Amino acid sequence: MSRLLLLSSVAVLAATPALAAPDDSEVSEVVVTAAPYAISLDSATTSVAILNRAELDLAPSGGLGEALSGMVGVRSSFFGPGATRPVIRGLSGPRVLVLSNGMGQVDASSLSPDHAVASDPQEAERIEVLRGPSALAYGGSAIGGVVNIIDDRIPTTTAEGFSGRAHGSAGSVDKGRELGGALKAGTGGLAFTLDGLWRESDDYEVPTYPESRRLLAAEGEPFPGKVASEVENTFTRLKAFGAGVGHVGETGRIGVSVRRTLSDYGVPGHAHEDDHSPAPGAPVEEEEEQVTIDLEQTRYDLRGEYRLALGLFETVRFAAGYADYTHAELEDGKVGTRFLSDGWEGRLELIQAARDGWQGAVGFQALQRDFEAQGAEAFVPPTETKEAGVFTLQRLDRKTWGIEGGLRLERKSLDSTRGSRDFTGVSASLGGFLRPAEGWFVSLSGSRAERAPAQEELFADGPHPATRAYEVGDARLSSEVSWSADLTAHYRTETLDLDAHAFVVRYDGFIDLRPTGAEEDDLPVFAFLQTDATFHGFEFDASWRAWTDGGRTLRLEAGADYVRGKSDLGPPARIPPWSLTGRAILEDAAWSLSAEVRRVGDQNRITPFELATDGYTMLNAQVSVRPFAARELRIFLDGRNLGNVEAREHVSFLKDLAPLPGRNVRAGFSYRF
Repeated sequence: MSRLLLLSSVAVLAATPALAAPDDSEVSEVVVTAAPYAISLDSATTSVAILNRAELDLAPSGGLGEALSGMVGVRSSFFGPGATRPVIRGLSGPRVLVLSNGMGQVDASSLSPDHAVASDPQEAERIEVLRGPSALAYGGSAIGGVVNIIDDRIPTTTAEGFSGRAHGSAGSVDKGRELGGALKAGTGGLAFTLDGLWRESDDYEVPTYPESRRLLAAEGEPFPGKVASEVENTFTRLKAFGAGVGHVGETGRIGVSVRRTLSDYGVPGHAHEDDHSPAPGAPVEEEEEQVTIDLEQTRYDLRGEYRLALGLFETVRFAAGYADYTHAELEDGKVGTRFLSDGWEGRLELIQAARDGWQGAVGFQALQRDFEAQGAEAFVPPTETKEAGVFTLQRLDRKTWGIEGGLRLERKSLDSTRGSRDFTGVSASLGGFLRPAEGWFVSLSGSRAERAPAQEELFADGPHPATRAYEVGDARLSSEVSWSADLTAHYRTETLDLDAHAFVVRYDGFIDLRPTGAEEDDLPVFAFLQTDATFHGFEFDASWRAWTDGGRTLRLEAGADYVRGKSDLGPPARIPPWSLTGRAILEDAAWSLSAEVRRVGDQNRITPFELATDGYTMLNAQVSVRPFAARELRIFLDGRNLGNVEAREHVSFLKDLAPLPGRNVRAGFSYRF
């Protein structure tokens, strides 16, 4: 707590939700992650998706990757239910930045696919996903996209009395159980919050033998057939709870919060030093021990904003956070490796007063993180990371046309027992947009972004069982530079919503992990190296209100995405195949029925060290009712993979060992008061 008080006293940080729109124009839902000032969703030049609290109540019970995997352009890394991280446009790990209220997680989730994100989606009031490298406010680690988990633990509004929410569910495929809720109490200008989340699940069921046909064929083993089974060691246990207090006055607000996360989960398909695994994705021939992860994090946050009259600026927004994270990898109950991470981060943003369609902000960011791994699988040395950045974002909106741009300068240093490196990065973006006719918004934007190498890319030297490789970093790596172009189109009428995005990204010095042909500790050696690469693709979303009769409505929705990557060394590994989703929703104020068909294509364009993946068609359905006139209570029944098909997520390191769960019927409720 002393660190929090120190940080709050200097007030050097900020990243809280934006204020209301700065003019009198009517806007759609406001995006708070894209910029410090207000941008409506239908005026965003960035590819943005939002998951609100009502949608989170019905989202799949599990980690962050699973909650977001239905969005176009987003997949789940799926290292079992306990560790799921978003993969955006084929990019993951240190290229996708996961935030908590605009601040870094201070966990180890980007280091390895079997490490969970320390924040759970069910703690959020909303989650915003920015796809693409244009999030200049957050630095080079956002080169592939940003996921911002936004909660109300530090209250931003006050009202007399009590309010809150509760939710719960139980599922069949893994005997999963979940309960969660939040409470707010207000008096005068003060508000107090409490929240908690509990989840447990057992090993989940699949409709086929866990190991894939291709993997067994590569081993010379027969396929046992489509025999219903369980994926061993996929249980999860999660407890998260927090509290906050805030004061909201006429000129601003300030508040503090604390959160505690405790998570235990099984790691399926984990290899050990005495296993003989030929390549990433290959089976574990003789796994003598089951590995589980025991994760703990305590986090303190301060956030606030105040109106001021300081020349060009009308609002100052600040935030500070400190987190202490540890997770232990247990082998038959004994600690094998321990990962420790602690650090602080701060932001300060000065928001300009809106003038004749001109909005803007200047911001400063600083952070320090200390990481250490102890034990047999400590493949990354102790590393201290420091980063400081300054940025500006500007937007001119003349109703029928506009321009926006940004510039960021940052300095990053990494100091480890295997060497030290310093990087200076310059990132910039520039775009223009038109509203050529009523309901239309079209934009074209370009950006240049720099990402300094991550600690594992520079300094790794050791066995990494999660990827089934002996990983070797290169301390001589230079910054990765991307050049991107994004074409965006929004179309809105009373009955039709369309969103389309096309993108191309060129990487100079793309950092990739490739086999060397050598072996170390009975594992193939993979080394980080640099090449040039290009990614291109598209995302498409549509919603059509096809029929309305009084309060009843029939909506038809469709979504599609595609990404293709290539480099001078061939295609990058684990690029997701195309997907196409169709959905029908019939609803009124008291009930809702929906049916969804999702088709995911084959992926045969692969590296020599991975296996192809068959496509699949998945059927999902949902019914919910609000039985009382006040509509505060909603009861739902959710069916996933109702056809009980074999589905393997190509972006997962475990795709050939752990297919996605089979048929799951989940019942639950949500309640507002």
